[in-house]
Amino acid sequence: MLVTKQNVLRRFWYATLPLHDLDDGPKPFTLLGQPLVLWKDGDGRPVALEDRCCHRTARLSRGYADAGRIVCGYHGWAYDGAGACVDIPQLPGRPVPPACKVRSFRCEARYGYAWVALDEPLQPIPDFPEDGDPAYRRIFQFHETWNTSPLRFMENSFDSAHFSYVHRANFGIYEQPKPEIYELKEGDWGFEAYVVVPIKNPPAGHRVTGSAEPFTRRHLYNKWFLPSVRRFGCVYADTGKHHIIYNCATPIDDGHIVVVQWLYRNDREEDCSAAELIAWDTPIVAEDREILEATDADACIDVGRRAEQHMESDKPGLLMRKMLLRLLREHGEEEAYRRPG
Repeated sequence: MLVTKQNVLRRFWYATLPLHDLDDGPKPFTLLGQPLVLWKDGDGRPVALEDRCCHRTARLSRGYADAGRIVCGYHGWAYDGAGACVDIPQLPGRPVPPACKVRSFRCEARYGYAWVALDEPLQPIPDFPEDGDPAYRRIFQFHETWNTSPLRFMENSFDSAHFSYVHRANFGIYEQPKPEIYELKEGDWGFEAYVVVPIKNPPAGHRVTGSAEPFTRRHLYNKWFLPSVRRFGCVYADTGKHHIIYNCATPIDDGHIVVVQWLYRNDREEDCSAAELIAWDTPIVAEDREILEATDADACIDVGRRAEQHMESDKPGLLMRKMLLRLLREHGEEEAYRRPG
């Protein structure tokens, strides 16, 4: 799926960089093939501009922030948060020509990240009710570049059949590749999935699950927010522990994404520290990355396949394709989706 060829995907919000990464100055980021510079204005709000000075095309991300403006590191031209050039040091006392500007993009701070939409959004940034709830603590996990596509990542996120194989060294039960329950409920802009999966509970996971039993069950209340945000809502029913992960598979280009991941827990640091939780998830994430980078990021997608010919855990991926295709049809972009692979 060629994300850079489907303009409608520009009309969604994507998590880019943690806000604290912008504290020491501007940072580059590429979203759907568009080079951006992200920085904080004088009020500490994130700003996203085209990463290209209108003077001699130098990347603004090589410059610095000063007094709420971003300053080009080549000749010192300064821009405000709307992308207008507000100072040309070589022309003191003279007004800056109105044509001296760069493109600006919608940018908002949410959940500790700078979210960017390149065009008028079709939907708001998804609502994550755990954020700000005093019953939960938020833990940053990682943001890193993967050589795959948003659709591949999202399919995998809702595929419980891979647990027994990809994650057999951690929690997957090799002899039980099917969940006990898998229910899907389609909405207008995504779907919800309720899944019950038995898993191994090795000693390294005892404080994560809250149990020392050799096996436990994950009750998963998962959600997909079109096009590339997901909620992994894990509840360990025996102990009442919530392990709720949010991801955004932010598309860099047609073959690369930035995976943004953070976590909510309904316990305390002394119950299970952030370091322990990150250490538990790190090898699991690495296993997912390894297998996804071994797939074709832009495989030809046959949406005509019958769902009953596939595993039960394939159904979320088939539903994703159907909903993406419907979106693209509504915006006249179906042909790019069906590009031969």
